[in-house]
Amino acid sequence: MVKTADLCDDHASELTLCRLELKSYGGKKQFSGPISTVKVFEDNVLVKESLQTIPEGHVLVVDGGGSKNCALVGDLLGAIAEKRKLAGIIVNGCVRDTAELGTQNIGVLALGSNPFKSIKKGEGETNIPVTFGEAEFIPGHYVYADEDGVVISEKKII
Repeated sequence: MVKTADLCDDHASELTLCRLELKSYGGKKQFSGPISTVKVFEDNVLVKESLQTIPEGHVLVVDGGGSKNCALVGDLLGAIAEKRKLAGIIVNGCVRDTAELGTQNIGVLALGSNPFKSIKKGEGETNIPVTFGEAEFIPGHYVYADEDGVVISEKKII
């Protein structure tokens, strides 16, 4: 895995930085892959459906509107992502079951943690461009994440 700092040194003009401070909760601290997206608010039904259907190696970017009122991902969804060999999950919102997520072989970044579960209405959108942290996450583009941050590229760099 190439470090985001090295990518920025060599490809700065091709990268967009996500300017949102995200905490790492998954067992993998460095991950990358093609972007798949879901946009929800305090409802994780579409998050689970996406984790069950997006291609192996993808990173699911969840725009939860920045809400810290409940968790959108926990250990059960982390286990789905791990079993399906997804690269990781980036959440503009919260996660829970953080001790368990830390043992799973996936990358998980989020704003924070919250023990409350989300509602289950199935509302939201999938496979659309989402924007947070002054960065646009477009399905099919590539995301690279590690301890230093999250950067996005239109095409695979490495």
